[in-house]
Amino acid sequence: MTGGHWIAASKALGRLVPAESPYPHICDRTIAAEDTVSGQPLTVARWEKPRYCAACAEAAMPDRRISRPTRGAPLPPPQIFLSTPDTGRPNTMPDTATLRETALAAAARGWHVFPLRPDDKRPAFPDHPADACTGTDRRCRDGHTGWEQRATIDPDRIRRGWASTPYGVGIACGPSGLVVVDLDVAKPDQTPPPGCPHPTATDGVDVLADLCATAGQPFPSDTHAVTTGRGGVHLYFRHPAAGPALRNTAGARGNGLGWLVDTRAHGGYVVAAGSTVAGRPYTVARDLPVADLPGWLAERLAPAPLPPQRPVLVDLPGGRAGAYLDAAIGRQLDHLRHAAEGERNHTLYVSAVALGQLAAGGALPAEQAEALLTETALSIGLSPFEIRRTIRSGFTAGAKRPRTVAA
Repeated sequence: MTGGHWIAASKALGRLVPAESPYPHICDRTIAAEDTVSGQPLTVARWEKPRYCAACAEAAMPDRRISRPTRGAPLPPPQIFLSTPDTGRPNTMPDTATLRETALAAAARGWHVFPLRPDDKRPAFPDHPADACTGTDRRCRDGHTGWEQRATIDPDRIRRGWASTPYGVGIACGPSGLVVVDLDVAKPDQTPPPGCPHPTATDGVDVLADLCATAGQPFPSDTHAVTTGRGGVHLYFRHPAAGPALRNTAGARGNGLGWLVDTRAHGGYVVAAGSTVAGRPYTVARDLPVADLPGWLAERLAPAPLPPQRPVLVDLPGGRAGAYLDAAIGRQLDHLRHAAEGERNHTLYVSAVALGQLAAGGALPAEQAEALLTETALSIGLSPFEIRRTIRSGFTAGAKRPRTVAA
C-alpha cells in the first residue's frame, strides 16, 4: 500500500500508518500506532520497535533497492502483527484446523511434514532424545525413530496428527528434496565475529548480496520465500539431483556461507509458513515455485572431501564365537552402507545400538566398534559431528542391554 504499511490485528487494534503522519516513528521516543479500542499508545517490546516502525521500513526500502542492485528484486516487507499490551503476543493465532490445512498444503507440494510443539519450533515427537529411548514408543520398537523418519506426506496420517492439537508444522528438508537458505536478522546485542568480511551487515540478506556480488551472480530471489517470525527470510531451493548430499550449515563455521546465513538440508528442518513461534508468525513472502539451487551455491555448500581412511583392525576370538561376531559386524555395516536417503542417521543409530550391546557385553572392544561405524558412516556422506553424536547415543542405549557371545 503506497505511503505506509497495513498493520493487522484482531479487535481492530491496528490502523494504516502513512509515512506522512505526524507520528510515524516508534524508535524509542514516539509511537506509530495506538489501540483503537482503548485509545492508549500501543505497547511494543523494545527489540521489536525497529520492525514495527513504518517510516523506517519505508525509508530503508528505496536505499536497499538502489545501493544493492545485485540482489535483484527485493523481497516484499513482511506482514506486521501488532502485540497487545497485556500479552505481548499477536492477536491472531492459528487454530488446529488452520494448521492441519497448512500441513496438508505443504504435503501436496511433496514436502514431508511433522508436528512441532504448539507455538514452538521444537519437534513435538519423539518426546525423548535418542540416548533416553526405552523402546516403549510404538515408533521406536526397532530403534529410536526421530522427527526426520516420522515426517510424512500421507494425508491420512496428517489428519490424524493434527486432529485436535494445534501443532506447528515442520518441514523435513532432506526427505522433501529441499535446501533452505536461512537469512537471519541480527539481534540488538549481536556483533559480527572477528574477521567477518561483512562488518556492516545487519541481516543475512546483506551478507548473501555481498556473496553474490563477489561471485558475479544475481541474487537468487526468484523462488519460494517465507518471512520468519523475527523478520528473517527462508529461500527454498531444490536439492541438486547429482553430487553429494548437502547437510546443514551454520553461519561462517565449517562450510557455511557467512555470518547470519544458515542452510537446512539433509538432517535439518524449517518451520512452515502458517505456523507461529513465540507468538510470531511465519508468512509466505513469495508464493513462487521452488527453483533449483544455483550451482555456485551448491559448490560452496558441498561437504569437504573425506581424509584418507586407515583400515580398521578388529580383534576377534577364534572358533564359532569369532565367526558369529564377524557375521554380526558385517551385517550391521552392510545394512548401514545400503541405507536409503533420509534413513542413514537412523540406520547408524540402530547399528550403534547393536554393536554397543556387544561392546558392553565384552565381546567387542568399544573403540574398534566405533571406528568401524565411523568409517562406514563417513563413506555414505554423514558428517563427523552427527556421526560422533549418533554413535554415542547408540552405545549408551546398547549398554543398557549388553549381549555376550558364548565361546
